[in-house]
Amino acid sequence: MSTSLSRVHLRVRGYHLDGYGHVNNARYLEFMEEGRWDFFDQHPEMIKELHQAGRAFVVVNLNIDYLAAAVHGDDLEIMTGIVEIGERSGVCHHRIVRKDGTVIARADLTFVLLDMRANKAAAIEAEVREALVALTLPKEAFSA
Repeated sequence: MSTSLSRVHLRVRGYHLDGYGHVNNARYLEFMEEGRWDFFDQHPEMIKELHQAGRAFVVVNLNIDYLAAAVHGDDLEIMTGIVEIGERSGVCHHRIVRKDGTVIARADLTFVLLDMRANKAAAIEAEVREALVALTLPKEAFSA
């Protein structure tokens, strides 16, 4: 189950900051996207199932809780994993933690699978569903 959790490390750079010296809120979206790319890189079999089924991940909603400020020089860990698979959508959870253990932000990203031929959301079923469900883990795994 632990292999279903992606962990990316990065250092906050000057270009990540806003005028107040904190990481700009929009940068967290980029940090989380780094986490998702790493997650996909770690699970090429899932990507293969999606491609064979003519499906693609599409973000339809993102809810972020900003809990503490990250500043220049902070070392952050971005954790990413799938926490829920429904009939037509799923939820990817992100947690960003500073090296000292402080949770900086957490987010739930809802996605659908786009049928590339029909250009509309598709049911999550068959081999694609099996591949996604096999990677699902509880949110408690992000605290370990």
